[in-house]
Amino acid sequence: MAKDKKPRRPRAETPRGFRDYFGADVTERKAMLDTIAEVYHRYGFDPLETSAVETLEALGKYLPDVDRPHAGVFAWTEEEDGDWVALRYDLTAPLARVAAQYRNDLPTPYRRYAMGPVWRNEKPGPGRFRQFYQCDADTVGAASVAADAEICAMLADALEAVGIPRGDYIVRVNNRKVLNGVMEVAGVLDPNDPSKFEHERGIVLRAIDKLDRLGETGVRALLGEGREDESGDFTEGAKLTKAQADVVMGFMAARRATKAETCARLSELVGGSAMGAEGVAELETISDLLAAQGYGPDRIVLDPSVVRGLGYYTGPVYEAELTFEITDEKGRPRQFGSVAGGGRYDDLVQRFTGQKVPATGVSIGVDRLLAALREKGRAGGTVQGPVIVTVMDRDRMADYQAMVGELRAAGIRAEVYLGNPKNFGNQLKYADKRQSPVAIIQGSDEAARGVVQIKDLVLGAKIAQSASLEEWKSQPAQFEAARTDLVAEVRRLLAQGGE
Repeated sequence: MAKDKKPRRPRAETPRGFRDYFGADVTERKAMLDTIAEVYHRYGFDPLETSAVETLEALGKYLPDVDRPHAGVFAWTEEEDGDWVALRYDLTAPLARVAAQYRNDLPTPYRRYAMGPVWRNEKPGPGRFRQFYQCDADTVGAASVAADAEICAMLADALEAVGIPRGDYIVRVNNRKVLNGVMEVAGVLDPNDPSKFEHERGIVLRAIDKLDRLGETGVRALLGEGREDESGDFTEGAKLTKAQADVVMGFMAARRATKAETCARLSELVGGSAMGAEGVAELETISDLLAAQGYGPDRIVLDPSVVRGLGYYTGPVYEAELTFEITDEKGRPRQFGSVAGGGRYDDLVQRFTGQKVPATGVSIGVDRLLAALREKGRAGGTVQGPVIVTVMDRDRMADYQAMVGELRAAGIRAEVYLGNPKNFGNQLKYADKRQSPVAIIQGSDEAARGVVQIKDLVLGAKIAQSASLEEWKSQPAQFEAARTDLVAEVRRLLAQGGE
């Protein structure tokens, strides 16, 4: 008789395309988000938290990868009613639902910021995950492009606040209306029938959005018959003629030395398109408004190569790019690239209400921005751990808890060692792994004399690296202090360490 097979143990591994975040990562992210939130708050934006799950109908199908089932989201059906729901793929689509659902209660315009994880059911790769954090700010109900100019200014301020200096970033601004005018001239947009050539326009948008990654040759291939990548995968092209592709490529190369020259070139490209001319005029207004606030071309520029891949943008679009060089996995120098983007989406709320509601906003890629700060040496350092109160006598746990309670009451991060205290060396190893700055030691002898031993673990680590045997034996990193002076002495050590 065959033996029953034991149930297979689950594999302890992160699902493909996802990752775990530990102490330093979470701490650095929170600090960065708090700094950005301060900037948003200063501009008059209020916080909003929405559900991680939305109905698929509410989310819509706006991701660039439109050929995939459910537009690249993680979706499932509800057993009770068979309705489809999905994890949000960004923070903008849920805002549109909120703006429609609470339109009678919210102020107009409604200014909100939101921060949290989003999920995309896309093919993962190096640096590309299925779950990532976004940090958004949006204005709903303001038709004036002054709202777009304000978002661009706020984005520049946020980047500088978190530690990206002026000169290491640029906010690039364009307008979808200009691109639509160009596509009208190229013959792939009919103003009288917007649904005509919709498939081709989607491919054109995604192709232009990949200019920095694929270069002109790769984009031109996608505008034509298609492109085969290094793995052999083939991406269908828009099948434009060479003349049509030339018009689109000319649009991407329209940036000139000054705002006036760029706008003049764009006016030439949009020809007699009324929509294109409107877009050029809006760009001129945005540039003038930013200049009036002191945001010149060293921070924000007009750049026709910015289109943004999402399908819901209807007017101005913008992208923040970091301009400093890094080295890729093959040792080649390259620019860091985009860390934020957004634009105007005047039709998104209309899906719910049937009435046109203007809206504009920006989204910062939190993980990419954190990576950029690490590249600049402004993040990724050691995060200091808690003060460790060691346990010398098991039956005196109440005394140790009293010590840690006093430290915490004084605002000092501290904990009692709660592992097996039998081996004191293991307690110090634990403190080292926790990056603890100080360890507190009190045996029965010290308790009887009303003192504690305070061990400066930071100084001890430095001494261990270079000290002579005599210096090491003298234990300069450990000293005795009165029990009543515990908090004062620990605070003094932490202050010496830059805390």
